[in-house]
Order: sequence, then structure tokens, then C-alpha cells
Amino acid sequence: MLLSPDDELRDRHDLVAFLRDLHRDFQQRGSEWENPTLDHFLKALATWVEGSESWYRHAGEELPAAGDWTFFARALTAATVYE
Repeated sequence: MLLSPDDELRDRHDLVAFLRDLHRDFQQRGSEWENPTLDHFLKALATWVEGSESWYRHAGEELPAAGDWTFFARALTAATVYE
């Protein structure tokens, strides 16, 4: 369930499925990823989020103003200690 520009996650369950697919993709071909280490991945994630308005504009869309940024941050933080 890797995302294309036209895909949309409807709910938390879609996000869970996406994250599991992303993890599976990393297990299968993580050595092919541009950012295969946590250090590089988090740096790239921060850089992409910072410039994401341009990506949305290029895709002909607007950056979602109502995104739940706190939920996303809490999920990333929880993953540092959650088993």
C-alpha cells in the first residue's frame, strides 16, 4: 500500500496498514532505499515535511491544513520506546 500522489488514507486503520507495508518493503528491499538507516530516514523525513508544501503544489493539491501533526509526532515519539 505504498502511496501514490492520488492515494488517501481514510482512517487510523489505513495508516496502520500503510506502516506495515512500509516496514515489509524495508525488510524486503531496504538496502535499495535512499535512506536505509534511521539517522538518514529521520533527517529525510524532517526535510520532506519542511518542504512538503512544494510537493503538494507540484501534485496540484494543497497541504492539508487540518493534518493532525501532534498525533504524528506522538506516534514517532512512542515508537522510540514502544515494543
